[in-house]
Amino acid sequence: MRKKRISAAVLGLAVAGVSLLATGSANSHGYTDSPISRQKLCQNGTVTGCGNIQWEPQSVEGPKGFPAAGPADGKICSGGNGQFAQLDDPRGGNWPATNVTAGQGYSFRWQFTARHSTSDFRYYITKNGWDPTKPLTRADLDPQPFMTVPYGNQQPPATLVHQGSMPTQKTGKHIVLAVWNVADTTNAFYACSDVRF
Repeated sequence: MRKKRISAAVLGLAVAGVSLLATGSANSHGYTDSPISRQKLCQNGTVTGCGNIQWEPQSVEGPKGFPAAGPADGKICSGGNGQFAQLDDPRGGNWPATNVTAGQGYSFRWQFTARHSTSDFRYYITKNGWDPTKPLTRADLDPQPFMTVPYGNQQPPATLVHQGSMPTQKTGKHIVLAVWNVADTTNAFYACSDVRF
């Protein structure tokens, strides 16, 4: 009888530990809304058939270290999160796109539902000639971010704007991949925004 009680106690502690691990990142969430991200388009009802992301656009969290590590190719827009796989679906290249001008100044805006110590923010863009009808891969992106904003392990405010410029020599439809690298966890947050030059 004593062994059963000990086993039950150990099982209870294990379940509690898994619950804590599963919710350990719940205090750090964010997404981009300028240019508007796929998750925000799903949340505001502009795009339908998005699954769970419509209720939690701030939760596209995956391993950090992109592009050397991070989500697998084809799963970048969802952060490798299976429950948000709809973000990786190119929808035939028909995601709504924000009109932008190459080389023009732009306000890149993040919304945070909870703040977290931050290493930096990085912005990548697809290469000219990439195929918007296929899921995003590393080979589709310029290898270096077009903008990196160091954040010195500080916590961002609820809304954060980065002033920068859209890359030059881009035409047609592209994806801007924004990556928020959290300082004190092994994860980052990912947001794909479709833009048209």
